[in-house]
Amino acid sequence: MAINWYPGHMHKAKKEIREVIPKMDLIIEVLDARLPFSSENPMVASLRRDTPCIKILNKSDLADPVVTQQWVDHINRTSGMKAIAVNLKQPDKIRSILDMAPAMVPERNLDVSQLKAIILGIPNVGKSTTINILASRTVAKTGNEPAVTKQQQRIKLPNNIVLLDTPGFLWPKLAPEDCGYRLAISGAIKNTVIEFEDVAMYLAEFLMQHYPDALQQRYQLREIPQTGIELFDLIGQRRGCMRRGGIADTHKVSEILINEFRDGQLGRITLETPEMIENQLKAMEAAKAAIEAGKAKK
Repeated sequence: MAINWYPGHMHKAKKEIREVIPKMDLIIEVLDARLPFSSENPMVASLRRDTPCIKILNKSDLADPVVTQQWVDHINRTSGMKAIAVNLKQPDKIRSILDMAPAMVPERNLDVSQLKAIILGIPNVGKSTTINILASRTVAKTGNEPAVTKQQQRIKLPNNIVLLDTPGFLWPKLAPEDCGYRLAISGAIKNTVIEFEDVAMYLAEFLMQHYPDALQQRYQLREIPQTGIELFDLIGQRRGCMRRGGIADTHKVSEILINEFRDGQLGRITLETPEMIENQLKAMEAAKAAIEAGKAKK
């Protein structure tokens, strides 16, 4: 899915982050536990080198707990990385990061010098609320819409930690393509720039394959239909979203499906697993190799 949303302040933020990451002692990245890979900033992997990194899997109360543990284990196997699954109703668990951070940088004597950390996170992932919990005061503006933080700010935290907050931004090219759909489903992309029907159909087909019981329970279905269109019709009938001729109002059904996923009304659901991402990346590399081989023959 192509994203046509890349404001100027996000281009500026990307440039600033690229300049400042090499100067940091620690990277803290807030991810959406429902899509830990798709919500990850690819710049972190390319710029962090040996810099320790804490991955905060936020909104874990909305995610499948079994898959969340798979992601925690997967991240923890990477050298210099530590994952913690939290939600914003667990302030004490979030504050435990204040003790985790110095442990990630044992060579830093915090009695002598500050620990410099940068916190990153895509729009609407809960980064600002996380910062306010860590600081025990309101220092970052929060909101339900993407792109609330517009400029960098430095925040003094306990344990002699100085935290650099940065604007959340999305990158204009997402790979694999499924990442764009997952981000749109989660609310990381403004509703005004996504095709609701297209995104909702992706979600419907995913749920039919991976969480059929959640669909049956939420929409009181006797059985799961064969296609996403049939599912739309059934949801439309249950929710009174039908047009003349017995056809579902696909936009209204799309809004219902996406909003009820975001609110957790469908249950605890995760849109990607480590194995799923590994397979998609392999397929992407294979396709790329095939294209290059085709060019070489010409």
